[in-house]
Amino acid sequence: MKSEADIELCLAETINFSTDELLKLDNQLCFALYVSSKEVIRKYKPLLDPLGLTYTGYITLMALWEQDNITIKDLGKRLYLDSGTLTPLLKKLETLGYIVRSRSLSDERNVYVKLTLEGHELKSKVAHIPQQLICSSNIDVKNALQLLPILQQFMKQIAD
Repeated sequence: MKSEADIELCLAETINFSTDELLKLDNQLCFALYVSSKEVIRKYKPLLDPLGLTYTGYITLMALWEQDNITIKDLGKRLYLDSGTLTPLLKKLETLGYIVRSRSLSDERNVYVKLTLEGHELKSKVAHIPQQLICSSNIDVKNALQLLPILQQFMKQIAD
């Protein structure tokens, strides 16, 4: 959370913009991020539909391929998702046979998510998807690679 002094400095930096400029859609970072996200997810859809996956299901599996057998709480933190979003998603992935959920024997409040054999095998079936997405769109790879660390830093800052 920013201090009062930081907020005052930020306000001073934006004072040179007129109300009309501040409220132009093309001047909104949030709008650019929203449209970019929506369009990337739209491009993933035909690649993921044959597997019964949504984009959110896909990134959930990616997180589990990085670290399997983790709590729902830790998975939610990794994906920036709350339990209200994550629970139905995990139920669907479990129905598809990609994961299993189990309560901790030592603390029943903790529920662990673990990939099944089918979930592990799916990794090789989707390995081509990131490259296919980039190569089938007009994304400049160099620009995307430069943008990635900036967006990762932004994610950390905005989530605080």
